[in-house]
Amino acid sequence: MIKVAMTGVYVDDVAAAHAFYTDVLGFETRLHRDLGGGALFVAVGAPAGAQPDLQLLLEPGQGPIAQAYRGALYDAGIPCIVFSVDDLRAEYARLRALGVRFTHPPQRQGPVLAAVFDDTCGNLVQLIQSRE
Repeated sequence: MIKVAMTGVYVDDVAAAHAFYTDVLGFETRLHRDLGGGALFVAVGAPAGAQPDLQLLLEPGQGPIAQAYRGALYDAGIPCIVFSVDDLRAEYARLRALGVRFTHPPQRQGPVLAAVFDDTCGNLVQLIQSRE
């Protein structure tokens, strides 16, 4: 059986992204290694062991391929990643109170309730809640 162990998201600044994903979104730090020369290897994951074997790698997004990819997604309004929540309206209110900027509030999209926010690190992120 093959399972997803880690997936990455390109960010403008790994340290700033780490702060946002942990302090604001509530993820926990899974890996944090200083590689020297200002380079960091940082992975975060869902808190309290909700998904202990799945990590999100915060990858430097300064390379030409990463910049073009992120810019195209952002300009088109396409989220680079989707996170699920149990209560989207409550999470939307919590994040807005923390100053998170949403590009669209919770709305129905087929079988889910969805909202999209700016992660302050060059990406749009979608939150979904199953309606079933």
